[in-house]
Amino acid sequence: MKRRGMPKLIESLRGYNFKTFLSDLIAGVTVGLVALPLAMAFAISSGVPPQAGLYCAVVAGFLISALGGSKMQIGGPTGAFVVIVFDIVARHGLNGLLVCTVMAGIMLVVLGLTGLGAAVQFIPRPVVVGFTNGIAVLIASTQIKDFFGLRIDHVPGEFAGRMKAVATHFQTIDPTTTLLAGGALAVVIVCMRFVKKVPGSIAALLLGTIVVAALGIPVETIGTRFGGIPSGLPAVTVPHFHTDMILPLLSPALTVALLGAIESLMSAVVADRMSGDKHNPNVELVAQGIANIATPFVGGIPATGAIARTATNIRSGARTPVAGMIHALTLLAVLLFAAPLARHIPLAVLSAILMVVAYNMGEWREIPKLLKMSWATIVVWFATFALTVFADLTVAVQVGIVLAALLFIHQVSRTTTVEKVTKEYVEDGRLHILQDKPIPEYVTIVRIHGPFLFGTAEKLSILTDHIADLSPVVVLRLRNMTAIDATGVLALEELADKLHATGRHLILCGARPQPARLMRQAEFERHVGRDNICPHITDALERARIVHEASADMGTVSNAC
Repeated sequence: MKRRGMPKLIESLRGYNFKTFLSDLIAGVTVGLVALPLAMAFAISSGVPPQAGLYCAVVAGFLISALGGSKMQIGGPTGAFVVIVFDIVARHGLNGLLVCTVMAGIMLVVLGLTGLGAAVQFIPRPVVVGFTNGIAVLIASTQIKDFFGLRIDHVPGEFAGRMKAVATHFQTIDPTTTLLAGGALAVVIVCMRFVKKVPGSIAALLLGTIVVAALGIPVETIGTRFGGIPSGLPAVTVPHFHTDMILPLLSPALTVALLGAIESLMSAVVADRMSGDKHNPNVELVAQGIANIATPFVGGIPATGAIARTATNIRSGARTPVAGMIHALTLLAVLLFAAPLARHIPLAVLSAILMVVAYNMGEWREIPKLLKMSWATIVVWFATFALTVFADLTVAVQVGIVLAALLFIHQVSRTTTVEKVTKEYVEDGRLHILQDKPIPEYVTIVRIHGPFLFGTAEKLSILTDHIADLSPVVVLRLRNMTAIDATGVLALEELADKLHATGRHLILCGARPQPARLMRQAEFERHVGRDNICPHITDALERARIVHEASADMGTVSNAC
């Protein structure tokens, strides 16, 4: 295997020293403690014992960091899998879940080895946001029972039935449980906003557990529902498999693999932005696949990259994948030495923590942006969201992909035009040509040619990966960009923000009617300024001269809009 296909750990160990290890140690222990309540909460919400989440976080977390293509990625159970895992367990039992996870792991390995890791970019932004919004709503709905202490013997698996059961039994609300959950929720929010150095989930977990144990408050705990968490290493068992299981589990396994790929690569992209590194998507998917093949043998649930824990890892000072491995070892130490204490953890506190997780993962700020886009974008987002909530996650994935393909065909078909060449057309074209115009040294001109839609937006990395090589003023020619969608607009917004963060200036010019209209609807000008969106290259070069002269007077390139 070529060096570029090697895990990031091998690259990171070159020149590794004690100072780096100390940074990784602090970050690893911190994120390990943050992962503790989340791993148990995700497992409980998925319909399996809490230790299944811990076993997954230990085994998968270690393997993803050791073998992955991202320096800072933290792997483990996440909210994205809660709904699909619950459904698999309900239909096929725990053994069915384990087999399904192995199948999904094999699919992920195949995706990585065949170089299809980049294929995830062909899922458009509206579909991803629709999935995320829907999953967040479903997670929150599963926590209502434990948050309010409702007495419901059987909670239906589907959203509509679950909400009907909640409404029917809401008169059984337990004030003590509700007060405890509300207090835990307040602690998490206060820590998030005012005491950011203290992980809110850990603070809520410790305070809630101490209060319940010290005062003997009669609320449901891990001990009363599950009998506690087994101490020591998990037993290695081989899931029972027979060929008749393949067909029924194929569709949910594909869903797990697809969600795992999307979530892990999204998390890796976030890690890149925060750390300045560049992940290898195919190596990352192979590591995710190996982790999901291994975790069922210790009774663990599916795993993927965890965005919030990855961000915590970076903010805590992580330098290499060793931090992620230490995070897994921290959880293993808890299993070995502190597992009996977990029986006192109130379920109401875990439900409050998951309510916050559901809110944070929902990407709600994306919805107003999408609603400003084309009607087709809104339809794709809403259909994916509605199907995720009211139908089935597998159906939502399948329909989302079909809608994405139809949307792509629709948008590309609109890029073909037939028009008569007139004198006005020829004269207008003179303003756009570069051949007769001198290009100053302080200007880099970049063009986008063809449709700039999901699946092609990643090509903008030719700029984002080499920003240091660009001139103080970057002019982006859109004359030959025939169409754009929500994913493309988001990519341009991120480019503008990255350029401005380095003290550079971005000017756009020559946008055709469809891209110009969609960017105007998305209020793109907020990222560059109205004066920096020009009708043609002639005006763009003049604007670049004005910006450069103003910057020279200030002694630096300004980001004035």
